[in-house]
Amino acid sequence: MRLRYLYFVLCCQVLCVSGDPDAGSRTWARFLKLPYPEDEAFLYDTFPDDFMWSVGTAAYQTEGAFQKDGKGLSIWDTFTSAGNRGTGEVASDSYHNVHRDIHLIQKLKVTHYRFSISWPRIFPNGTIGSYNEAGASYYINLIHRLKRIGVEPVVTLYHWDLPDTLQRLYGGWSNPILVDLFKEYAEFCFRTFGDNVKFWITIDNPFVVAWHGYGTGMVAPGIKGDPGLPFRAGHTLIKAHAAVWHLYDNKFRQKQGGKVSIALGSHWISPRKKSKENIKACQCSLDFVLGWFAKPLFIDGDYPTCMKKNLSSNLPSFTEAEKREIRNTTDFFALSFGSVLSFQLINDSLKFGQTESLSLRMVLYWINAEYNSPKIFIVENGWFVNGNTKTEDAKNMYYMKRFIMETLKSIKYDNVSVIGYTAWSLVDGFEWYREYNIRRGLYYVDFLSPDLRREPKSSAFFYQKLIEKNGFPLLPENEPITGVFPCNFTWGTAANSIQVETIPSQFNDPNVYVWDKSGNKKPEKVEGVVVPLRKTRCGDYASIRYQVSRLHRMHITHFQFSLNWPSLVPTGNVSQVKTTLLLYYKCFVSELQRANVTPVVTLWHRTAQHSGLPAPLVKNKGWQNTDTVQAFVAYARLCFKELGDHVKYWITLNEPNIRDEQKTFLEGHNLLKAHALAWHVYDEEFRRAQKGQVSITLHADWVEPAYPFSRNDVEPANRVLEFRIGWFAEPIFGNGDYPQLMREWLQQRNNLDLYDYHLPHFTEEERKLVQGTYDFFALSHYTTSLVFEEVEEKTQYNTYLEVHFIPDTTWLKSPKRGAVVPWGLRKVLNWVKSRYGDVPIYIMSNGVDDDQTETDDKLRLYYMENYINEALKASVLDGVNLQGYFAYAFDDQSDPGFGLYGYIHDEFYIKLSLGHYRKIIDKNGFPSPTAPKQDCTLELYSCPGCSLFFTKKSMITFLSFIGICFVITVGLVMYYSKKPSKRYQY
Repeated sequence: MRLRYLYFVLCCQVLCVSGDPDAGSRTWARFLKLPYPEDEAFLYDTFPDDFMWSVGTAAYQTEGAFQKDGKGLSIWDTFTSAGNRGTGEVASDSYHNVHRDIHLIQKLKVTHYRFSISWPRIFPNGTIGSYNEAGASYYINLIHRLKRIGVEPVVTLYHWDLPDTLQRLYGGWSNPILVDLFKEYAEFCFRTFGDNVKFWITIDNPFVVAWHGYGTGMVAPGIKGDPGLPFRAGHTLIKAHAAVWHLYDNKFRQKQGGKVSIALGSHWISPRKKSKENIKACQCSLDFVLGWFAKPLFIDGDYPTCMKKNLSSNLPSFTEAEKREIRNTTDFFALSFGSVLSFQLINDSLKFGQTESLSLRMVLYWINAEYNSPKIFIVENGWFVNGNTKTEDAKNMYYMKRFIMETLKSIKYDNVSVIGYTAWSLVDGFEWYREYNIRRGLYYVDFLSPDLRREPKSSAFFYQKLIEKNGFPLLPENEPITGVFPCNFTWGTAANSIQVETIPSQFNDPNVYVWDKSGNKKPEKVEGVVVPLRKTRCGDYASIRYQVSRLHRMHITHFQFSLNWPSLVPTGNVSQVKTTLLLYYKCFVSELQRANVTPVVTLWHRTAQHSGLPAPLVKNKGWQNTDTVQAFVAYARLCFKELGDHVKYWITLNEPNIRDEQKTFLEGHNLLKAHALAWHVYDEEFRRAQKGQVSITLHADWVEPAYPFSRNDVEPANRVLEFRIGWFAEPIFGNGDYPQLMREWLQQRNNLDLYDYHLPHFTEEERKLVQGTYDFFALSHYTTSLVFEEVEEKTQYNTYLEVHFIPDTTWLKSPKRGAVVPWGLRKVLNWVKSRYGDVPIYIMSNGVDDDQTETDDKLRLYYMENYINEALKASVLDGVNLQGYFAYAFDDQSDPGFGLYGYIHDEFYIKLSLGHYRKIIDKNGFPSPTAPKQDCTLELYSCPGCSLFFTKKSMITFLSFIGICFVITVGLVMYYSKKPSKRYQY
C-alpha cells in the first residue's frame, strides 16, 4: 500500500517541472489528485540524519533592557510609547538572562538557535559612528555560549527594530539611503561575529515591514495613507538585501564559509471553486505576499506579473542593471510560516476572494515548484495560545505537531529539500501588535515575578522528544497486525431504523384482469368479478424481501435495528398496538432468520430529532415521569412475547448516556430502572423458553489526556469517562451505584448554592434491581477527543465538567463524527475490561460519515480497516472478550451519510466500503498470507470424543456406512426368514 502510494506521488511530482513560469500554479491540481485519505493520514517516519532542529527569538520581543548599556531607541520603542500600549522595554529580559536561556536551549537539544541582533544596540543612531561596544559584547558572549553547548547560531540582522534616528531623519525604509546604511551595519556584523556564524538572515519578513509598517500602519513605524509607500519601502528592502548578499559573497564567504538569505513570510490560499480563474486568483495572492520578494531574488530580478498588472504606477521598477544585481542573491530559501503577523490575520484585501488555509506542506511544494527547487530552511513556525495560558499549551503543541508532520511529508512524499525547522519561539515575549495577549514560547515566562521565572510548557517537552527521535518513528502499537477473530465471532451491521411498508405487495388485489382486451397491449379489469385473497405471508412484503436480500449480500451474521415505539404503540398503552406494524416486524425478524441473519432488536432509540417516545408520554414529561418507565416495561413485554421466538439478542435502550443540556440526572435514573425492569421481565418470563440475551448499548467514545508528559490531565479524562460511560455502566456492570467520582464532583458543585446537579440515590431495592442486569456489554464508538483543564477557547470548554476538548490537528477529520482515531477503540475496550472484568463485549455500532453521493467512499474504507484492526488487537493481544462487531450503518436511507449502501433518487447502490467489509468478514479478520486457513471445527474439541470424530471423520463415516448396511441386511434376512413362503399359501 505504501509503495503504491509513493509511486503515485512520484508520478504527480514529475508533472511539475522546476523552472517553468508559474509552475507553482499546478500545486492545487496536484494535491487534488493524491490518494485520499492515505495522503492525509499521519506519517510515521523520521527526518534525514543531518536535519537541523532549531528554535528562535527576536531581539525586541525578548531582550528588554531597551536603554541599557548605551542602546539607542528603535522604531518599536517609539511606536509602543505612543498611546496605551504594551511595550518590549522589559519583555522577557533575555539581555540579563543569557545564562538561563542558554540552559533552556540546551535542554531542548536543538542543533541551531535563531536570534536577531538589535541594530540600535550596536549602532544607537544607526551609523557606525555611534558604535556601542557593550552592545556588541552582548552578542559575542551569546554566540560563544551557544558554541560551547554545540549549538550553531542563525543570526538575523534586521527583525523589524530599525534605529529610530534613521526613521526620523530619512523616513526609514522608504528612503534608498537605507541600502548603504544597512550594508555598513551588516559589514560590521560579518566582520565581528562571522567566524562563528554559518547562517545569516538579512531581513525578517520584509512583507510585514513594508505592507504593515508603511501601508496599514499596524506595526512600527505605523505609517499609512500613501498607497505607493509600501512598495517603495519593499523596493528598498530588496536592494538592501541584495547589496548585503554581494558584500558577504565578495568579502567574507571564502574565509567564513557561511550562507546568506532573507526570511520570507507566507500564507496559503485555496480556491473557493476549482476553476482556472480562482486558481489564477490564488496564484496572484501568493505573488503579492511571497512572490513580491521571492521572484526578484530567486528568479529574474523583477516583480511578479500579477503585481505589475494590478499596481501600475504604484509599483517601482528595476533597471536591467538592478535586476542583474538582485537575482540569485540567496543561498537557501528561509521560510516563515505561522500565525504571528502574516497578512491573513489583519487584512483580507490580498486574498483575492479565495480561502486562506494552514497547509505548510502545500506552501513548501509551491515554493519548490515556483523557485527552482531551492533548499528550504523553515526559520519560523508555530502557533499560539491565549495570554492567560500557563504551561499547558495544547493548541500550540498540536499545531506544531501538524506543521512538523507536514514538513516530513513534504520531504518524503513530495521530494522537497527541507533542510531545517525552527520552532517559534524559545520563550514568551512581546508579540508585536498583539502585545502580551498571546503567548508563543516553548517556555512560559511569568511576567509578574521579579526574576521573570521560566517554566517548560508541554510544547517544550514535545519538541525535545521529537528532536530526540528525529521525527515520528513507527511504534509497535501503531502497526497493524495480522490475525483472525474467534470462529463464533459476530459480524453485523446496524441501522437506526428499517424501511417499513405494511401493505403486502402480492395477493392484495382481489380484481380479475384480461390482457389486451381492447387491443391496447395492457391489462384491463373485469368489472364485477373478484376472487378471494389468501392470507398474507411474510414473503409478500417486497420491502422485507429487498432489505433482507441486501443484508444477505453483505455476508453478515447479525443485523441490529431499532423498533419504532411511537408508531407501534402510538398512545403508549400496549392495549392499543398497531397490529399491522407488529405483523411487519414479526415478518421482518422471521425472514432474517430464514436468511441466516440473526436479528438484534433495540426497543428504544432516541435521535437528535425524535425522543423515541409515544407523544402522550412526551407530553407527560417523558423519562422524568415514572409512568414512562412502566409504559416501557409493558412495551418491552409485548415485544418479547410477540417477537421473542425469532429474536435472541435484545437491546433495551440505545445510548441513554448521551447527555445534553435538557437531560436531567432524574431522567437517567428512570432510564436505568426502565432497563432493569425490562431485563428482569425477560429473565423471569421469557428466557427459559426463548433462550435469548438482553443488554443495553452505551455510547463510548474515548477521551485521551491532551498532555502525555503529565499525569495532571489523567484526572479530567477520567472525569469525562465516568460522566459519559460510568454513569450507566457502573450501576449495571459494577457495584449497583453511580461512580463515586460523579457524586463527589456534583456535590462540590452543589456546595456553591448556584447549581442543581442532583444525582439521585438508589434505594437498596433499586440497587439490587439494577445491578447485574446484563448478558453482555454493548457499546457504540465513533471517535476520540483530547481533554485538559485549561480554558483556551470558550467554545470548546465544558463549564459543567470544567474541561477543555481539543482535537489533535494531525488526525483525519470526518464531516460529522469528528476525528478518525482508530486506537481509541482499543483503549475503550481495554477500559471496559479493566473496570468490569471478562464481560462479553459487542461493538454494536462503529462507523463514519462520508460523502453519500460517492460510491468510492475511501474514508469509510480506511476507517473500517483500521478500527477493525484495533478491535483485533484488543481481542488477540489484550485478551478482551470481544464477541462481535457491527458496522454503522446499513444504508443511507435510514442513516444518511453513514451507509454501506448508498441511496440516491430512490435507488440503492453498493459502496466500495461494503465490498471491503465483506472481504474482512469472509476472512474473519486479517489473516497472514502464509498462515494456514482457520479451521473452526477445532472449537468443538472441548466435548469428549469430538476430537476423535473430527480428526478421523472420513474413517468414522465409512465405518458408519458399513454398519448401517450391515444392520439393514440383518433386518431383511430376519424379516424374510420368518415370512411364510407364497407356495404354501392358499
